[in-house]
This record gives sequence, C-alpha cells and structure tokens, in this order.
Amino acid sequence: MIVLAEEKDRQQVREMWKICFPQEDPGYIDYYFKSVWDPASCYVVKEDGRIVSSLCRHTHPVMFHGRVLSASMISGVCTLPSYQGKGYMHQLMNVTVDACAHSELMTFIRAKDPALYEPFGFRAGMYRTGWMVQRQDVKRVPSFGCAYDVQALDMLKVYSAYIRRFSGFYCRDLKDFVRYRNEIAAQGGKIIGYYNGQDRIDGYAALTMQGSDLYIDELVYLDSVALAKLLNACLQERPRVHFNVSKAENFTPLFPNAKHHDYIGTMVRINDYELFNKLYQSQASNVKEALAVSRRPLNQNEAF
Repeated sequence: MIVLAEEKDRQQVREMWKICFPQEDPGYIDYYFKSVWDPASCYVVKEDGRIVSSLCRHTHPVMFHGRVLSASMISGVCTLPSYQGKGYMHQLMNVTVDACAHSELMTFIRAKDPALYEPFGFRAGMYRTGWMVQRQDVKRVPSFGCAYDVQALDMLKVYSAYIRRFSGFYCRDLKDFVRYRNEIAAQGGKIIGYYNGQDRIDGYAALTMQGSDLYIDELVYLDSVALAKLLNACLQERPRVHFNVSKAENFTPLFPNAKHHDYIGTMVRINDYELFNKLYQSQASNVKEALAVSRRPLNQNEAF
C-alpha cells in the first residue's frame, strides 16, 4: 500500500537508505534525516508491517528562461533488496509523477541509470562534466585571499552573481545556504572562499576529502582568478581534486591534459506541453526542444 510517510517512519526510512545507498556518506544521510527529511514529501510502500520502498519529492522554485516555475526533484528512490522485482518502484513513480503533473510544469530526477526513468517520461536534460585535476594541471598562484570561514550570506551573494549566467537553476535564498553549510559540515567537509582585494567574495568551493582525493561538491567562481585561487587551495589539501560543472563551462582550454567526462546530471519531465508552449510561445514536443527554448546554458547542481 502506498501512503505518505509519518513522523514515526523517519528512523525506518533512514535505515533503508543506509542499506540501499551504501556509497553515501553516513554523515550526510544522518544530516538529511535530521534536518531536511519531511514525512509530508515522502511516499512509502508498506508490506509485512514494515516500509519496503520509498521516494521523496522536494518542491522548489526554478528559474527557466526568465520565469520562476514551481518544480520538484524526485530523490531517494529505493526498495529493500529482498523486496525488489515486485514493481514497488514503478508504483511509487506512477503515483508521484501523477501528483507532479497536476501541480507543476517541470519535474526533475538525478539518475545513475537514466533508462530506469524513461518509461515515466523523463529524458536527459542537463549535462555536466566531471573533472579530475592534479598539481601539474593547474597553474600555481599564491593562496592570498582564500579563507575557510565563509558565511552563508557571502555564499548567497556570489552564487547569485554566478548563476545568473545560466537557466534551469534553483532559486536559492539565505536559508538554503545555512542548510548547505551544515550539510557539508556533517560530512566532515569545509568551504573555501576567495575574496578579492576589495574584500568582495568572488567564489567558493564546498569540499569533502577521502584518502588522497578531494571532492568539490559545488564550485562557484566569478572569473578565472577566483577559479585558479580555489583550485590551488584545494590542491594544497590533497593531490587529486575532483569536481563537476555544467557542460557549458568548457575548461578544456584551461586544463587540456586533465581527465574529464560528460554525463547526464539531471533528467527532466515536461508535464504539460500545451501549457509550456503557451507560456514560452514555442512549439516544443519533447524535452530537448523544450529546454532549447532557453537562450542561456543550463545549470543545476541539486540533490533534492
């Protein structure tokens, strides 16, 4: 039976995540269920007196082609291993997609296996590029201007200046950055900021570390100086630095020998093409045509 979760289900769903997503940082999962998870946005399947499958739907305003749209990100789709193959995921997705179709124009999902979600109308939408740089890939610059105590307000200011070059992004506010700082801290990570000579923040890198590798969860920069400063600061921490940016941010001229690969960052579902075309005066009939309406490159770096 598919129902909305209740507060008493928090612990059970959290433990299911730890079973189904063993690659996720336990600190991140604990933080998510302590500070983000909302039973009213979580659908669950209950069988044999327990929760065996669930997913979450997080609503958020999105800026697309000059208009703010109501949208959702579907995340945390999982089924306990012993209950897989019984159609629970399909049931959950059908119920959730139907709810989205009646309340919003766009719905998003991040998927390691995109083919799983194509039957529900999702298509590849926003592409990203994963990079791995080492000391020889990045020109050395002094770390002057870098700081490790970056406030949420500073992050909001520089993110707002950076993201306006793009389309398809979440409209964030100060509360989002307060939450994000706590999320990174829960994983044992930290945030490096770069401040120019006028004490204006020009970029930040939110990072976590595993062994000899450093992973930048989000890289925001206003110019090449800020980018170089942040990457040099990260390379002082670990010899290998991994980060992901929108495919439109072509770093090949900057790092011609660095390893990189393109991948599908976010899948998109258009819930009402008639309304979409009326709103944007277009003639789109599929996701690719709909996203092409935007004159700016697409960029979205959200997990929920």
